[in-house]
Amino acid sequence: MREDFQEAVLAVAALIPPGRVLAYGDIAELLGAGGPRQVGTVMARSGGSVPWWRVIRSSGRPPACHEHRAWAHYLQEGTPLKGRVEPDGSGYRVRIGDARWQPEDSDWTVLDTLRSQLGDAAAPANPGMSPGHGEVEV
Repeated sequence: MREDFQEAVLAVAALIPPGRVLAYGDIAELLGAGGPRQVGTVMARSGGSVPWWRVIRSSGRPPACHEHRAWAHYLQEGTPLKGRVEPDGSGYRVRIGDARWQPEDSDWTVLDTLRSQLGDAAAPANPGMSPGHGEVEV
């Protein structure tokens, strides 16, 4: 997996404020790269360096195998929840409709920069070629 994509995913996760969440697919959409599985892979491998509990499944379920630890964070941050935690960590979900983070203007500046950097890294190796000469303008 590309290192710049990993860094961008972690940067977005770090932007999410307390009490708010994004789904894996939300992060991919904000970056214009990857998909929910790729974001999930980054979070599973490197998410410990950011508030990982704020990146969840689109169903509102917390990160797999970390339900108990996430529950404590959600309670502390006042994240909107439904249900109660069961002994196995199941039984609750984040009310994602109420908790989904909406970036503010200053956040969009950061997100635009991250998206641009990812786009630059994916740019063709022949930057001198103009549209209409084998390249498509994006």
